[in-house]
Amino acid sequence: MAALKIKKGSTKHSAYNLRPNFSDVQETHTLAVVVDNEPGVLARVIGLFSGRGYNIESLTVAEIDHTGHHSRITVVTTGTPQVIEQIKTQLGRIVPVHEVHDLTVEGPSVERELGLFKVTGGGDKRVEALRLADIFRANVVDSTLESFVFEITGAPEKIDAFADLMRPLGLVEVARTGVAALSRGPA
Repeated sequence: MAALKIKKGSTKHSAYNLRPNFSDVQETHTLAVVVDNEPGVLARVIGLFSGRGYNIESLTVAEIDHTGHHSRITVVTTGTPQVIEQIKTQLGRIVPVHEVHDLTVEGPSVERELGLFKVTGGGDKRVEALRLADIFRANVVDSTLESFVFEITGAPEKIDAFADLMRPLGLVEVARTGVAALSRGPA
């Protein structure tokens, strides 16, 4: 019998299998979870994420049906495709969960977020902050001689871009609502 020898530093992978290992690719997904609006449900959903070491990038919760007592939890999370599938499966097993939708894979969706930004400064920086706010269609919701509070809504990428531009102009505080999302179309 001939023994297979592998040189030091070589791999066991075939030279013909040059495709990247997609199981290691991190993806960001937006999940919409319809649950009973009762005490402890949010804690159970969050416990699923924290207990398994999954990260939550954004989280919003609101009641969507007063008569049926249902709430919608929108979670933005990141993981490999296998981890995302595991999260969806485990969410579906929680008793007060009625529906789990992965808006990222189910088709086109609309995602929006609201942000409040406090920017301090004077002179040219103050004028530049107002100019940029106008370009981004941000509203001034509070103004003093030393600061502005801007309100902006849009996709999370727009909110991030606005924050990046405001930092050198005196951004001192940010409050964000988290992503609210709906699938597009009639279904």
